[in-house]
Amino acid sequence: MALFVLFGLICPAKVFAQTDTAKKLKEVKISSGAVPQIQTATPSQSVTSADFTKYSAFTVADAIRNFAGVNIQDYGGIGGLQTVSVRSLGADNVSVFYNDVALNDTQNGEIDLSKFNLNNIAKITLYNAQPPDILQTAKAYASASVLSIETVRPQLTAQKPFKITAGIIGGSFGLVNPYLQWQQRISKYWSFIANGYDENANGRYKYKDVGDGADTAAIRRNTDVHTREADGELYWAKSDSNKFNLQFNYYNSNRGLPSAVIFGAAPTTQRLYNTDYIIQSGYKHIADNSFQLLINTKLSQSFERYTDTGGVYNSSGMIEENYKQREFYQSAAVAYKILPKWEVSYSSDFDISSLQSDVYDYAFPTRFSFFNVLATDLYLGKWRLQANVLNTYIDDKVKTGTAATSKSAYTPAFIATYHPTALPGLELRAYYKSTFRNPTFSEQYYYAISPRPLKPEYTSQYDLGAAYTKTTTGFLDYITLSADAYYNNIKNKIIYIPTRSPETPSVVNLGKVDIRGLDVVIKSQFKTFYNWKGILSANYTYQNALDITNPANSFYLEQIEYTPKNTLALNAGLTHQHFGIYYNEIFASHRYDESDNVPQYELPAYTVSDASAVYNFKLSSLPATASLEVNNLFNKNYTIIYAYPMPGRSFRLNFQITI
Repeated sequence: MALFVLFGLICPAKVFAQTDTAKKLKEVKISSGAVPQIQTATPSQSVTSADFTKYSAFTVADAIRNFAGVNIQDYGGIGGLQTVSVRSLGADNVSVFYNDVALNDTQNGEIDLSKFNLNNIAKITLYNAQPPDILQTAKAYASASVLSIETVRPQLTAQKPFKITAGIIGGSFGLVNPYLQWQQRISKYWSFIANGYDENANGRYKYKDVGDGADTAAIRRNTDVHTREADGELYWAKSDSNKFNLQFNYYNSNRGLPSAVIFGAAPTTQRLYNTDYIIQSGYKHIADNSFQLLINTKLSQSFERYTDTGGVYNSSGMIEENYKQREFYQSAAVAYKILPKWEVSYSSDFDISSLQSDVYDYAFPTRFSFFNVLATDLYLGKWRLQANVLNTYIDDKVKTGTAATSKSAYTPAFIATYHPTALPGLELRAYYKSTFRNPTFSEQYYYAISPRPLKPEYTSQYDLGAAYTKTTTGFLDYITLSADAYYNNIKNKIIYIPTRSPETPSVVNLGKVDIRGLDVVIKSQFKTFYNWKGILSANYTYQNALDITNPANSFYLEQIEYTPKNTLALNAGLTHQHFGIYYNEIFASHRYDESDNVPQYELPAYTVSDASAVYNFKLSSLPATASLEVNNLFNKNYTIIYAYPMPGRSFRLNFQITI
């Protein structure tokens, strides 16, 4: 309606049929907030670059830790590993997509989210089950949830053909992180973007070691990190329906791996060196007859070196392991609207991954993976119905020993949404999805004389939820509310069983897990009042994740490791013209670090608060931003992983200028 009012104000009177009368319209002031998109076929949550400072985020894991249903495994410190589990299904069941192409780690199956710097990230979205668009790569259908990372795309004009952003982040633990971004318009259709950053930190922070009953603070050791990253992307876009991109990414890291804090034990000397190269491209075309084509290609090579020089009793006096992982990935997807409200698609992905290592008697495996999926999307009045079936075929080849047997599985998904006529802002949704996870190279071959006889994990997900959006003319700009109850079941769960040598664990199919949960998300924005505006959100998660492997076990029907039953994230903020101040608080109930839910394995509940302030201003007519973040505001002593203490109060200061 507002667009018609504006059109009437700016158009000449002669374009209207009635020219003999004129009425003066009252001025209409339009004020609206960016309403979060929660009415999606499956539950989804998003965070954009504008929110990173609000959430005191430095890595991708920091940015999504407020999401409902998310459990971040954080080993502490700037260089500590960070992985994400969604709805208690484990990090192996989360696919991480980088500009619509899945990242792959066939060695361990888990993506370390601490490797992603936020300087070039525009948006992060978590999809439970899968993204709603059926024109997807087949891999997007293959996991229990998808974490999609989208980088910054150039938005330039002929009048302003370039944009350069430079900044530096400094803070506690010796952090120094300069970064630079250059966007350039080449022609009407072509543009590119280049990014680079250098991150250095000693990582040392104080924590309470209560092992000896003392009240003094110890200092975390071997937590330094030295990282360099550079990437570039070339874009061709004739229109939104006809575009191509080519991207290159280089990552190099040298970091210490802090050990578990065990009373009386010396700090670890373990180090991890990574050098990663990725080249990927994508092409999307939508024809006038509704035919759609999506093609993605990726080449990657990753080098990893692990060393330990402390207390090693062998001929060399140290442990050194080197790994080289290579991948070629090709995906093609087509979609077509048979009827105006009925669309079908077919996607096919092919992946070749190989791993070389100097580990004793290693198999040198190469894995051929094929993913094929048929999908349909149908609108019937107030209903939207989606269905797909995915075939996954895995075939391994080895240079040494015997390869694991080939595996194939069909996994379906059914999704339904309904929009009641009586409540236009309400959406009811439900889905069922089955997924298949094959053992990783480490699970299948690492220090195994012959391939372990492992079965794939099968996961069944059921979800029933509702989402409601209401824009108002009163005190609130909007309020959104979503609630999803879910049931997950994992069969043939792959678990590690410790042996006499920690380097050679036993990996078996023993676990069965029953998960019942509830995710509730509330977001609101208050109207402008004397140039002040407020935001408030709350994300709550309840998870009852029980081990149902064997009734004879002492931990039968008890909560699985590191899973709090209750998690609550609160976010609040106030903005006044160019200034904003924000507060965040995360509460997690007690957890257990072992299967037995007994007091000796209990990790206490914790509450962590962060605060940040940001100011946008002009520096010699150039846009500039300064922000201050305070993490762990009240200096709480807590752990997420047993014996890995998290940092106390810390600070980060960011200054950025744009040319």
